[in-house]
Amino acid sequence: MQISSSPLRQKNPDDQLVPPVYIAGLGAISAIGNNVAENVLSLQSGRSGIGKIEHLSTLHKEVFPVGEVKSANEELAERCGWTGTNSRSAMLAYIAAREALLDAGFDGGMPYRTGLVSATSVGGMDLTENFYPAFLENNLSGKLRNVVQHECGAVTERVAKALGITEFVTTISTACSSSANAIMLAARMIRHGLLDIAIAGGTDALSKFTLNGFNTLMILDHQLCQPFDQGRRGLNLGEGAGFVVLTSEKVADATRHKKYARLTGYCNANDAHHQTASSPEGIGSYTAMMGAMAMAGLAPGDIDYINLHGTGTQNNDASESTALHRIFGTAYPRMSSTKSFTGHTLAACGGIEAVYSVLSLERQCLFPGLRITTPVIEKPGVMVSAYTPDVALRNVLSNSFGFGGNCSSLIFSQA
Repeated sequence: MQISSSPLRQKNPDDQLVPPVYIAGLGAISAIGNNVAENVLSLQSGRSGIGKIEHLSTLHKEVFPVGEVKSANEELAERCGWTGTNSRSAMLAYIAAREALLDAGFDGGMPYRTGLVSATSVGGMDLTENFYPAFLENNLSGKLRNVVQHECGAVTERVAKALGITEFVTTISTACSSSANAIMLAARMIRHGLLDIAIAGGTDALSKFTLNGFNTLMILDHQLCQPFDQGRRGLNLGEGAGFVVLTSEKVADATRHKKYARLTGYCNANDAHHQTASSPEGIGSYTAMMGAMAMAGLAPGDIDYINLHGTGTQNNDASESTALHRIFGTAYPRMSSTKSFTGHTLAACGGIEAVYSVLSLERQCLFPGLRITTPVIEKPGVMVSAYTPDVALRNVLSNSFGFGGNCSSLIFSQA
């Protein structure tokens, strides 16, 4: 399959009739912070959250470093104000989604048509993994509550109930592009007049299943990962949640709350190359980035910074860099992979990195990638290796590429 390079469409006069979508609130919890402010401090100081496994019970505890949220389940439940048995994914999601809502100025009742679009791939698997040993012992008393929280939709429903959202609730699960696709769907709902406000993003907790699965694929790094470095060896898994609050122009103007940015372009593409490997030609990532720029009416030269998918595997980084070369030639914008801080948070990465991308735009700064010694893209100044303030940014591109060739790109522009 070959996709020829075609010029981006020019801005159509009718584009002004497409209602804008604003980012009005941000929420995040990851290995580098329990909230947005803590995440920013870690990004600015170059402090990675990847290290030894502390909370996940696994035989690989001393083998693989991970980006683990620095709280046990009991601490997360206390932050949520929840009792009983709750999946870690749901608790992480609620913490981040609630922060985003409060940041947007929506505390208490929701006077607007409000939806929740939440993404996850792990769901309540952290609970289900504990069910099978009890099943073997024929001791099922009180254990069924672990099973009913297994499915991805159960995480979304738990968060929606806690936030009091009933207008529209749905779940996206497209591997590592899940959160980006959740943000896309939320934007479409707003643009078509079906919602006024949408909380969108994703969550995933570390689990034995994902750690063992990625180990089986032989793409885990035994050391701290080095995305977009020629010496990269693989990825470090991580966990967390990231959500944004999207609003229509009507709501943004009525509330007069701060507008962080506009979501101007987005695209999802699937190259169907392989179940787990990216296309060597970067077909899916190329198509997603080109489609997002076309929607935004932007040319490659209008992109000022890219938050790369950049997992640190040989295949993924090579595929993404090939797609970047096809689009930008040698006139690359600056770029970095923040997964060197958080690890690869799977379905949550698009939400967490959307938060980072919007913050880069709003603060006019660049967050770095860590441990870059010999960059894949050798042109000087392209790979950001240190926090860089006072940078003129107009448009930021965020990439999220998943298994099965499911590739998504978002473009955030100045409000």
